[in-house]
Amino acid sequence: MKFSVNKESMVEALQQVQLIVNPRTTLSILSNILIHADEDTCSLTTTDLEISMRTSVESKVSKPGASTIPARRIFSIFRELPSHTIEIDVNDKDIASIQCGSSFFKLVGISEDDFPPLPVFDECQTYILDQGVFKEMLQKTCYAASTDETRYILNSVLLSFKDDKLIMVATDGRRLALVEQEVEFPKEAEIDLILPSKTVNELIRALGDEGVLTIKVTAKQIAFEFNNLLIISKLIDGTYPNFRQVIPAQSEHRIAIEREELLTTVRRVALVTSDQSNSVKLTFVKNRLEITSITPDVGEARETLPVKYTGKEISISFNPDFLISPLKSLESDEVFMEVTDDLSPGVLKSNVPFIYVIMPMKPT
Repeated sequence: MKFSVNKESMVEALQQVQLIVNPRTTLSILSNILIHADEDTCSLTTTDLEISMRTSVESKVSKPGASTIPARRIFSIFRELPSHTIEIDVNDKDIASIQCGSSFFKLVGISEDDFPPLPVFDECQTYILDQGVFKEMLQKTCYAASTDETRYILNSVLLSFKDDKLIMVATDGRRLALVEQEVEFPKEAEIDLILPSKTVNELIRALGDEGVLTIKVTAKQIAFEFNNLLIISKLIDGTYPNFRQVIPAQSEHRIAIEREELLTTVRRVALVTSDQSNSVKLTFVKNRLEITSITPDVGEARETLPVKYTGKEISISFNPDFLISPLKSLESDEVFMEVTDDLSPGVLKSNVPFIYVIMPMKPT
């Protein structure tokens, strides 16, 4: 294999795909990047067996072929090379010679035969969405996914294609985020998919704010194609919890609150919380919302926001981080807090199809 490539284009492509390479893998081939040169294109593929990624760059190929080269090593070398055309020549023993101006490197590779093949998506369901919309939906839900590795089914985001909508849900058992978007797809393409959090994070990093996103699905795999990038992931096998049963059918009180003001106030009040006492109390009284935090051995904080509220006094305590996350992800000027009492879940809504359910904490 022999080809030449523009340094900046190659560095950008390597930057995209090398991030999923696990430096602690026990399989040396998984530390490598598969490089395949053919005609006027060089494709780059990496995998950790759970998620795979492939992109390509324009190249001048003088000898087609393929080999694998240590991903982090080649990325580091390319990044430091001067801005010139780079020539790569890989011999039949998978030794790569890299020439750029007066700079010369040799890297020991591994045969392409040892690299795990990517899944094939010949018979699959296909969905077409806008990249920006899909990315925003992920951002509005992913923070609610569990990070507890023993709850594998909840280390994920649910993608539910049902009734001409895509509903995304994430929950860790203490909070739940849900967003929905109208999407066109045939009735026979209705399906629930459980997407691992690692894949979600890679998608948020790689997706653009606009452009076409093509999603292909088989029984155990899902592929995302966009912007000359292919991301393939395993799906989590199992049944996602019935999220609808934890969403209150109705709440006694609905209060409109300025989103940015609520966000900054909760952030300030939370400055005096601690790991042992991590809660803020929201008290709704006539025409105002009092947000307080009292932490023994640390101190206390109290702020008041004007709101339109004429009901009975209600005090309810929440984990401040669980309040801050959805407020950061939303863009609307106003949010709606729905509460019933100090023991019932609170519900946060917006002017978009978004629901956030948060379980109350026992006041300290």
